[in-house]
Amino acid sequence: MNLTVKVALAGFVASIGFPVSSFAQDTSCTCTTPYQRAANSIGSIGHANSDVMVSQAAGYGPAKAGNALDFGSRVVVGARGSASVNVGGCNLDVPANSSLDISRVENNICLKVVGSEQTAAAVSSEHTGQIPPGDNNRSNTPLFIFGGMVGAAGILAATQDDGRGGGGVSP
Repeated sequence: MNLTVKVALAGFVASIGFPVSSFAQDTSCTCTTPYQRAANSIGSIGHANSDVMVSQAAGYGPAKAGNALDFGSRVVVGARGSASVNVGGCNLDVPANSSLDISRVENNICLKVVGSEQTAAAVSSEHTGQIPPGDNNRSNTPLFIFGGMVGAAGILAATQDDGRGGGGVSP
């Protein structure tokens, strides 16, 4: 079997070990607006009442109307709070017991409001630095990488020409 076919088979097997979905970003945005390449922040907090925190360079701090928001910002609203944000063409209310995450998806700004059950897990693990309980934080990526490598090695071994002419896979 010639080298081109061997490389093609190895590449195919390796690609099976790297499913695209394991690297895909969750794009279920509550609101999407085009990114305008702003020189400073991409948006701000419209209002923040009572129990509202916003991620800052040094961690979370109390949110105030006018606080700048950028990619990676998170607004967390507690049980007695409410907030609104203004980012591009998106003007969203963030209800009690929820959070808002801001990310970039291709050339758009993605604002995603997450409900209370997801917010509690996300804030507690990031805010406290502790690993959340349970086994739901494991990644299968190392398993896929190892599986792809083993499969590629198996194909290369099976198609290896030992130079004796009688062995290996027939054309």
